[in-house]
Amino acid sequence: MAEVVKMPKMSDTMTEGVIAKWHKKVGDKVNSGDLIAEVETDKATMDFESYQEGTLLYIGPKEGDAVPVDSVIAVLGDEGEDYEALLKEDGGSEKKEAPKDDKAEGKESKDAPAEKAGEAPAEAVSDVTAEDLGVTVITMPLLSDTMTEGVIAQWNFKVGDTIKSDDAIADVDTDKATMEVTAYADGTLLYVGLEAGQAAKVNDIIAIVGPAGTDVTPLLNQKPAAAKSADKNEESKKEESKSAAPAAKEEAAPAASSDDSRVKASPLARKIAKDKGIDLNQVKGSAENGRIVKKDVENFTPSAAPAAAASTAAPVAQAGETKTISLPTYVGEERFTEKPVNQMRKTIARRLSESLFTAPHFYLTISVDMDNAMAARAQINEVAPVKVSFNDIVIKAVAIALKQHPAVNSSWLGDKIRYNEHTNIGVAIAVEDGLLVPVVRFADGKSLSHISAEVKDFAQKAKNKKLQPSDWEGSTFTVSNLGMFGIDEFTSIINSPDGAILSVGAIHQVPVVKNGAVVPGNVMKLTLGCDHRVVDGATGAQFLQTLKALLEAPIRLLA
Repeated sequence: MAEVVKMPKMSDTMTEGVIAKWHKKVGDKVNSGDLIAEVETDKATMDFESYQEGTLLYIGPKEGDAVPVDSVIAVLGDEGEDYEALLKEDGGSEKKEAPKDDKAEGKESKDAPAEKAGEAPAEAVSDVTAEDLGVTVITMPLLSDTMTEGVIAQWNFKVGDTIKSDDAIADVDTDKATMEVTAYADGTLLYVGLEAGQAAKVNDIIAIVGPAGTDVTPLLNQKPAAAKSADKNEESKKEESKSAAPAAKEEAAPAASSDDSRVKASPLARKIAKDKGIDLNQVKGSAENGRIVKKDVENFTPSAAPAAAASTAAPVAQAGETKTISLPTYVGEERFTEKPVNQMRKTIARRLSESLFTAPHFYLTISVDMDNAMAARAQINEVAPVKVSFNDIVIKAVAIALKQHPAVNSSWLGDKIRYNEHTNIGVAIAVEDGLLVPVVRFADGKSLSHISAEVKDFAQKAKNKKLQPSDWEGSTFTVSNLGMFGIDEFTSIINSPDGAILSVGAIHQVPVVKNGAVVPGNVMKLTLGCDHRVVDGATGAQFLQTLKALLEAPIRLLA
């Protein structure tokens, strides 16, 4: 029997996917596990494997097309099977339910008790629990601190298989990595709620395990009942808003017709003007203080006003034509290109907006003499197993400075402030679709070569989208460096829940004063962004002074 293949939800914030490439064409045989397409998501271009077997009967979107999640992209079935009805059924399921409602409304009143009796089982079903049926419900687990949804990357068992409590029944894609979901129950896999590639919110039912042959339909029917009642409430609200709109327009109409109510006019003049449809604002009054009387309305000529306006405007126009400028005609074409926002960018936008609009930011900037740091780096790289960058030196210096200023190495937790005694430095790394922040843990105790090798490894993993949750979680402070792009100085948004972030600019050779003489110097600007809820201005300034001293005398980093 033919089955539809839908666009899977491959990340927690994915709303649509782009077909990057089809690996099968119509008429090809497809086995379970075969790669049929590549789908571009917010994080990466991911392989889409088939969980069904059969012949590929239909392909909907072309390569490069964007498709909403859960939309039909293909149909699998027996060779030569008619799939048109299946496509119509999938798109018109709501229409199929309408005739039932019409028939129900057309029944006589004597059928009403039968309808109420038919609704009773649905209400009874909503009270059924997993304990009543003797089964275990497996829900989508919370696999990271920011996870709201998970995507089933692969099912390791199918319905009817025997499951042990420590079996990994599925692999789940989060917004960062692919992780295993454990059954935590012995029994038979009775129900699978999602197909491979589809998404579920945290705590949603994804599978049910229990004794073989158990009917879990009553347990599953609870959710649709709630959804229908919610839909009815939304429809009723829409109908109320629609019915309120005409009323508002009717109330607004009388206000528009009373524009001349403030014009000074006699009651008789006002009545005559109303009968003749004359706007009193256009009538000039001849009585005391410009009051309009009967003769003013009777002598009013509507065409006189435009004529007068034209006659008075003519001299002005002529006066303005004393000097004319002839400009050449330039014809241009307005063009633009729009691209849909990918899911990584949406996640970045959401998290940075939450940080900026929640944490009160302030910024402090300081200039650092890098002459000694440049000389020290050259000597270190002569003996180091890996090349040490200026950014590696900054990370080391920041970690040591944080040890001396724990208030900067803190986090706001709402009802308390956490002062971290360890220094885990997040390093902002730009990738093609956004920004990732892997963490160098316990950076104060690591050598410059160790830090350099770790950062290079993170950069390669980030480029290949191979970072794991353990790589990016747990930062206490973040360093963002745009010096390699020649940026003098900039400000960064704090990487929540950190209390501060350091923005590192480029090293520029500029004139500086040393020992009373102007000499060439190498200067780098550092900008500290602080969450004012945990870091005060003086605290941030003292931290920058310590950091400046460490960078200007880099031998202290090795002491």
